[in-house]
Amino acid sequence: MQRLAAWSVHLFTASGLLAGFMGLLAVTAGHYREAMAWMLVTLVIDGIDGTFARLARVQEVLPHVSGKLIDYVIDFFTYAILPAYFFYMATAELGDLPRLLCAFAMLLSAAIYYGLEGMVSADGRHFVGFPVLWNMVVYVLVFVLPELPGWATVAVVLTFAVMHFLPILFPYPSRGGRWWVLTLVATVGFLLAAVVNVYIYPVPSLFWRGVCLLTTVYYAILATVDTLQAGGGARVRH
Repeated sequence: MQRLAAWSVHLFTASGLLAGFMGLLAVTAGHYREAMAWMLVTLVIDGIDGTFARLARVQEVLPHVSGKLIDYVIDFFTYAILPAYFFYMATAELGDLPRLLCAFAMLLSAAIYYGLEGMVSADGRHFVGFPVLWNMVVYVLVFVLPELPGWATVAVVLTFAVMHFLPILFPYPSRGGRWWVLTLVATVGFLLAAVVNVYIYPVPSLFWRGVCLLTTVYYAILATVDTLQAGGGARVRH
């Protein structure tokens, strides 16, 4: 039973790739709401599979199977490749060159970031540098701030690409840390706003857009405070 439970956890983790593939098909068909919904499903799977893995003691029961490597493969597709493709397909008004520039920036920065050692801080509560969350960046640009002028959209993408490599401590919501309860509330608020904004798209909701932007600002403040208190995230990258 223990082995069955452990394998079930690995299959659950791998199902994120299936949801990502469904998102890819939806983007190709031009069904952007559906595509973003599948991307949110991948986010939920990635957010809870670690808890299941600890409960099933997968490292002890299946020591020859690396759940971390499985997770990395799926994450690169769902957090980098799929969002880059989504962005390219959903922002035709930008023109070919700016779209390619942004998609290439997402992919190259994510690839290099995954190759860095010390992606997570020594205490396990922070990512070092802005993590590969291009799915959420694309969500905000397409569903929350679609009226941004083209130059601003490109600037946002390039800024986040550079932020992968800055000594920033970005909070890992499920692992405690400063203002943890408030961080969990902000995380739930952000995800709830994402569901609503995607569901009602393209009808705008000032309230739910505001919830998204407010929680984003909260994360920016928290990352700034944590980074300054630690004396610079570069000190924990190794």
